[in-house]
Amino acid sequence: MGRLASEAAFHDRQAEERAATFLRQPEQLQFEDDAYLNHETWIRPATDQLGHMQGLRALDFGCGHGMAAVVLARRGAKVTAFDLSWGYLSEARKRARANSVDVHFVQANGERLPFADASFDRIWGNAILHHLNLQTTASELFRVLTPGGIAVFAEPWGENPFLNWARNRIGYAGKQRTPDERPIGHHDIQFLRTVFPHLQVHGYQLFSMVRRVLRPGGWQKRLDWWDEMLLSRIPRLQQYCRYVVLTLRR
Repeated sequence: MGRLASEAAFHDRQAEERAATFLRQPEQLQFEDDAYLNHETWIRPATDQLGHMQGLRALDFGCGHGMAAVVLARRGAKVTAFDLSWGYLSEARKRARANSVDVHFVQANGERLPFADASFDRIWGNAILHHLNLQTTASELFRVLTPGGIAVFAEPWGENPFLNWARNRIGYAGKQRTPDERPIGHHDIQFLRTVFPHLQVHGYQLFSMVRRVLRPGGWQKRLDWWDEMLLSRIPRLQQYCRYVVLTLRR
């Protein structure tokens, strides 16, 4: 099985597992924006990087379950969303209908987008680039983004050796990965800057990444505060974060 077929099959299985729940409880497809924006510490600030959305053409790049597409539509964007997985597209369509928003869904491969040049003013993606061939994907992003447009991606970061050790050896809830995905690293950033010279990178979850293996508690806000303070004062610590937010401007 090829890489893309393997990726599609993996996410189709995930969607199939979720489908039974939504069949029994379709009301779970409905959600408030905060449920998406607050589910990880980087999501809200990352979506804020997209700026004003009213009336703009937005692409949800690798839409998965479709929550981001719904949030962007609620902000007034004209949203197109695509995914490689037919299973996730089915769920995303149901979620858009359940939340009474209009989203145009397309089955597509992020390395060969079926859209015309300069089709989108804004592009959003969460945990998607590290599944793809960046050399091909970056040129496609540049092609479909309008001059002056903004693309924002949140991606797992792979330059912390201790985190990489934990990723490979410690189990935790929600730990599911495809065989070919790899966290992005410095070499990926260097390449992206050849296409998007003004690329901005911001790290999230330095100490607070331990939330992945510990029970929730008041300690989370304290560690989030320490992370924000340290990362703003010592930017080089961002290389040890769990995730990075990439802001690309054409």
